[in-house]
Amino acid sequence: MKTIAALQNLVTATPFTGGPTAAELDAIEQEMPLILAEVELLDAQIMTLDRPVSELDERRIRRARNRVMAARRDLTNRTDTVQSGGAA
Repeated sequence: MKTIAALQNLVTATPFTGGPTAAELDAIEQEMPLILAEVELLDAQIMTLDRPVSELDERRIRRARNRVMAARRDLTNRTDTVQSGGAA
């Protein structure tokens, strides 16, 4: 019987660098309010998948969408301020 195995150097041709850099972690930290708002919107939408949408569900989804848009606006304004030198 012949065994089948992957050659180790082909599987791990590039060494693992150890994860995200400090700059990438900072970018994630800046985007965290938007990420959390999008998760909240997704949760609200998932709750309505298997049942009819009630008035309360509609309000919950609308508020979650508004939070996402506000977080995107804040992130965009913060990014523009940082790129233009910080003076607004």
